[in-house]
Amino acid sequence: MDVKLLVTDGNGTFAETVWTKPEITDTEIEVKAIMTGVCRSDIDMMTGQFGPLPIHMSGHEGLGQVTKIGEYVTDVNVGDIVATRGEPAYADCYNVKRNEYVIVPEASPDYILEPVACGINVVEQNLQQIQLRQGEGSRLLIKGSGFLAYCAYTTLQQRNVDFDIDVVGSSNQHLWGDKLQTAPTGEYDIIIDLKGDTKTFTDPIYKENALIIVGSNMQVNMNLNNLLWKAVTVTFPSPRNPNFIKCMRLAEVWISEGVLEVDSFWTTSYNRHTDWQKAFEDGVNRPVGYSRGYIEW
Repeated sequence: MDVKLLVTDGNGTFAETVWTKPEITDTEIEVKAIMTGVCRSDIDMMTGQFGPLPIHMSGHEGLGQVTKIGEYVTDVNVGDIVATRGEPAYADCYNVKRNEYVIVPEASPDYILEPVACGINVVEQNLQQIQLRQGEGSRLLIKGSGFLAYCAYTTLQQRNVDFDIDVVGSSNQHLWGDKLQTAPTGEYDIIIDLKGDTKTFTDPIYKENALIIVGSNMQVNMNLNNLLWKAVTVTFPSPRNPNFIKCMRLAEVWISEGVLEVDSFWTTSYNRHTDWQKAFEDGVNRPVGYSRGYIEW
């Protein structure tokens, strides 16, 4: 089946092309796109800072309606609304593999689960390492106060980990209140970097045997001997983690139950047929009031 697809080659723009979608396998579903979030990594690919990925991986923050199911698929029905991690979610119609989709209650941007699950996965993928470092006097720093940071912080609360938590950032004051700081203070047992700040590795803000979780794109060209000297562990949480589907399921439950409020983060909708180019332009320029945008079919 030939479908329309938005794709970039890293030259500063997205373009519309025609892509031949393969037929689903026995363990896949076919999804008609309803909404797709514009991820920061998509913007970085467009501007040449990351990737770009192959054409069949264009767009990953999907929400759509099931139109076909494979012979061995038993957990979803035609007509169900699903949040997907499968690509290419910038296509009008695409296939999704087993364990890469979650049924959601409605076609609302609140249920574009992939980016929420990324924030949850920052903690979940590293939970055992985090728990090993908790206790009286333990300190944790979150660099960034945006969407991912809020989801990661909520996950830490839900997991009842025992840390004094500092958050360094300036956005979303209405969510964080007086918890936001302008800079780190002292040394930390765990640093969650959601800003891609290379000072995380060079500033004297981590203790011996610290854990550094890098949850954003980062280009590093520096001497990292001090990490070795202090026996620091560095991890990179990713949706490619095989347990990521559990984070998507947690996201659906927490959003449905009101544990995690995400509606304020989805600030701008773009019509797939009339103004999809502006979705990517705003992703670069980030106008006043913009947090996260999504394209709506």
